[in-house]
Amino acid sequence: MRISTNTIYQNGISRINDLTSDQAKLQQQISTMKRILTPSDDPVAAARALQVEQAQSLNTQYASNRKTVTSQLSNVESNLNSVTDLIISTQSSVVNAGDGSYSDAQRADIAAQIRNNIGQLLGIANSKDASGNYIFAGYQTSTKPYQTTTGTTYSGDSGQASVQVSAERSMPTGYTGDQVFKANGSDLFGTLNNLATLLETPVTDAASQAALTSGLASASASLSSSLTGVLTVRAQVGSNLNEIDSLNTSGTDMATQNATTLSGLQDLDYAQALSDLTKNQTVLQAAQQSFIKITSLSLFDLLK
Repeated sequence: MRISTNTIYQNGISRINDLTSDQAKLQQQISTMKRILTPSDDPVAAARALQVEQAQSLNTQYASNRKTVTSQLSNVESNLNSVTDLIISTQSSVVNAGDGSYSDAQRADIAAQIRNNIGQLLGIANSKDASGNYIFAGYQTSTKPYQTTTGTTYSGDSGQASVQVSAERSMPTGYTGDQVFKANGSDLFGTLNNLATLLETPVTDAASQAALTSGLASASASLSSSLTGVLTVRAQVGSNLNEIDSLNTSGTDMATQNATTLSGLQDLDYAQALSDLTKNQTVLQAAQQSFIKITSLSLFDLLK
């Protein structure tokens, strides 16, 4: 079988090109510290790595969602704490107002304080988050939830937005005005307004005294009901924040596990790669030298 000069040339060039390509690939692997540069390098590992990367992307998004929910619920908790303090303070005022030695003027002073409390409560009810959204308006986050035209009216809705904080768990980002300020069927704004009006009314006879006593008892019951409702919401918020802490721990563990899995699938054996590169360079140099010698042979050399 005769082998043409052209075949010798082509084989030599093909071998050198293959070795050069291998060397370039090894150099790229070393520079990136990645074993898999294209899916064809290891189809099975590449497919598995893609799955892990997608899982990690979701895990990262859930972590971001939990951060958002934590911020919003912490804001809610801060405002609910203020509502709690305000109700407790008002309950104390109700007790004082029931003192038979108090004059109409003293009760009027308490009424003025309660009117001030209504203003504070209104400010809390119309609180906004860091993005400028009303936190107690339900889905109507751009609408001021509480107005004081003829009494205090709620302009929000009963919608409660939620965010996915893990693959299996979504969590509310806030609570509506009705859930907080009208809990257990007790309208906190109405209670405070009626209480202030009651204390502004002079006691002139037995009937008005009886009305005062009855009104204070009713206000006390309504305030207790409102406080129970607010504390119930606060308990839910606290429970959700604790759950988020637990989910954050699980998310961190999952991120570590995903990173370890990806490392095993993609990372380069650096020592082995350097060894392969050195070997490849040696073989490439030998192939180049051999090619030069073979292509320089001529029959004329034998005729000398």
